[in-house]
Amino acid sequence: MEAATFPLLGHADPSAIFAYHGDSAVSVSAYLADVARVAAGLGDASALINLCEDRYWFLVAMGAALSRHRTSLLPSSRAVDVVREVARTWPGARSIEDAEVAAAGADAVDTGIPRIDAGMTALIGFTSGSTGEPKPNAKTFASLRQSTAYNARALLKALGNPSEVPNIVATVPPQHMYGIELSVFLPLLAGFPVHSGRPLFPADIARALSEVPRPRVLVSTPVHLRALLESGIKWPELDLIVSATAPLDPTLAMAIEDATAAPLLELFGSTETCVIAYRRTAQESVWCLFDEVTVNPVEDGTWINAPWFIEPKLLQDHLMLVGAGQFELRGRNQDLVDIAGKRASLADLTLRLARLPGVVDAAYVLPDPETGARTIRLAALVVAPSRTAAELVAELRQGCDPAFLPRPLKLVDRLPRNETGKLRRADLLALLRTS
Repeated sequence: MEAATFPLLGHADPSAIFAYHGDSAVSVSAYLADVARVAAGLGDASALINLCEDRYWFLVAMGAALSRHRTSLLPSSRAVDVVREVARTWPGARSIEDAEVAAAGADAVDTGIPRIDAGMTALIGFTSGSTGEPKPNAKTFASLRQSTAYNARALLKALGNPSEVPNIVATVPPQHMYGIELSVFLPLLAGFPVHSGRPLFPADIARALSEVPRPRVLVSTPVHLRALLESGIKWPELDLIVSATAPLDPTLAMAIEDATAAPLLELFGSTETCVIAYRRTAQESVWCLFDEVTVNPVEDGTWINAPWFIEPKLLQDHLMLVGAGQFELRGRNQDLVDIAGKRASLADLTLRLARLPGVVDAAYVLPDPETGARTIRLAALVVAPSRTAAELVAELRQGCDPAFLPRPLKLVDRLPRNETGKLRRADLLALLRTS
């Protein structure tokens, strides 16, 4: 029996805008021509390590790989050692970067829409490594097609189901699963045009937003959103803001909604599961599951099942059902700490610390136990230029159980956040040792 296939793109009109690249709008047909150019030069590579930073060139390389039945490998970072390790574990794979994609040429260009085998491994993403060593996670084209449909419905619902297609500007890299889902596969399969840049600084984000028409969707992270809010810069009119990768403080969510008059949708997911839930954090504390996604809390975490899974997946997150299709997040296995018979979440403690006046950024961390130590002690790293460690500990003491006060609390210039704003425990411990 012939294997099922799906079209690479969800667009019906070849003249429709696919992306905003540089000073021009790129049509669907122009994108397909670029895909064909690059695909013709892939040779016999078994897989493609996609290191493109320009989001449009990333999409071209991704499309070329899919059209040639090649898996895209997405390292957790562009560090030379990380990329080399990925190449070692996948014989025959080769890297591709912006310059090669932009310069690719071919004599004959077929601009038809390629059909992709439903069961092919479209990409392999990696966990962030924030709680351990990065692990590969394979995604089939069919599974990405299904999960993208759920993401599109969630965004369109939050936008009030507009008559015009939304346009995306993203501050997250396309290699990260959040970036893949919202700034790569929404353009590919749902027809949402995307800006090719990855603006990081407030002025650059505002400029990128002004370069796409409404309705505008900003796909970002709490770190970038806080910087944008505190910059005082004038925001272009926004229709929706989306946040993920780290917990979003409800106070920050409310301030951003006040400043932009746009709803802010926080997404819940992981590299293993893709996005499975959402909430409007400024208005609600519970998460709403996507339709047909089910959760089963157990002692070691939570079993998740979704229409795009082959089998259920065990998450380290502890979810508590509070109603039909709704849950509260109670922490992760690695995030929960027990001290003197009391339990707390490092994420909740960090949030409490980050809310103190003068604190720019903060993170609680559980140090490795000292040999022979009988007592667990927490530590904290804080960016607070106008405060002293003693002042912060004294203020924490007013609302925090003494067992969970940080010993020590160290002031630092900055926290070692990665491109998506996440913090790896190993990096925090290294900073703790050297501060």
